[in-house]
Amino acid sequence: RAAHGLGSWLDDFKKYRAFNAGDPDRRKPDHCWQGIKVYHAFSTARRHTLRASESLTAPMTRKTRILVVDDERQIQRFLSPSLKMEGYDVVLASNAAEAMDMMGREHPDLVVLDLGLPDRDGKLVISDIRSRYPVPILVLSARDEESEKIAALDMGANDFIVKPFGVGELLARVRAALRLQHGQDPERRLFQFDDLVIDVEHYQVKRDGREINLTPKEFELLHVLARHAGRVLTHGFILNSIWGPAHMNDTQYLRVFIGQLRQKIEHNPSEPTLILTQPGVGYRLAEPNPVA
Repeated sequence: RAAHGLGSWLDDFKKYRAFNAGDPDRRKPDHCWQGIKVYHAFSTARRHTLRASESLTAPMTRKTRILVVDDERQIQRFLSPSLKMEGYDVVLASNAAEAMDMMGREHPDLVVLDLGLPDRDGKLVISDIRSRYPVPILVLSARDEESEKIAALDMGANDFIVKPFGVGELLARVRAALRLQHGQDPERRLFQFDDLVIDVEHYQVKRDGREINLTPKEFELLHVLARHAGRVLTHGFILNSIWGPAHMNDTQYLRVFIGQLRQKIEHNPSEPTLILTQPGVGYRLAEPNPVA
């Protein structure tokens, strides 16, 4: 429209200038005033056209987009402005069907999901999202049972926050999940956690430059934790990953190996800072140093 307006005003301005050029009587104040108005309109149209052109060529930067899936309007009204104040773009869904539609249309970078949806169990929604989209999923739920947390994490959730919760805690977990997502590399062969270095390619673990001798199973356990560093891994997930489905309930067996591993890699095994316990659920390895 701006370009069309510019062409129209330019034609009028040329015609008016040619019309006045041959007759001095036409250069009277009234005609001058008409000329000023035409020129002003021409200048305005030109400015609008230039702005439109600049907006089309200016680089577009997309904000990090978060999909909030919760049927409670009060939670939506609470979360949406809190996330927007942190600079995130927020889209909302009230049920499972809307959530899956938003996943395809809005392509969010992270999902905050309530388990208690009106049309479908939230755990099944986790499974659907995880099977199609590689985005972090933070679960919000009033269900405080350990079995619910374990089921949600086993389905593919990255974290679990029990209602009621503080906005500060939620924002911290959002930042952590996004940070881990951006730093994820399935082919990563080197991990560093302060002075601890895990070199997968050379099958080495060093602390303060000194090599630590691990058994094959201890190294495999540490590698599984490192590949998912910052994320809570359930007992069942770890046991299945290393020992297979026949040992998914052998949590005491896993505790023994975790204890042995802590003795070798922690500065103070009785107060671990690397391998952290999520009571009744599983274990989490601290976040690694950023990739240089």
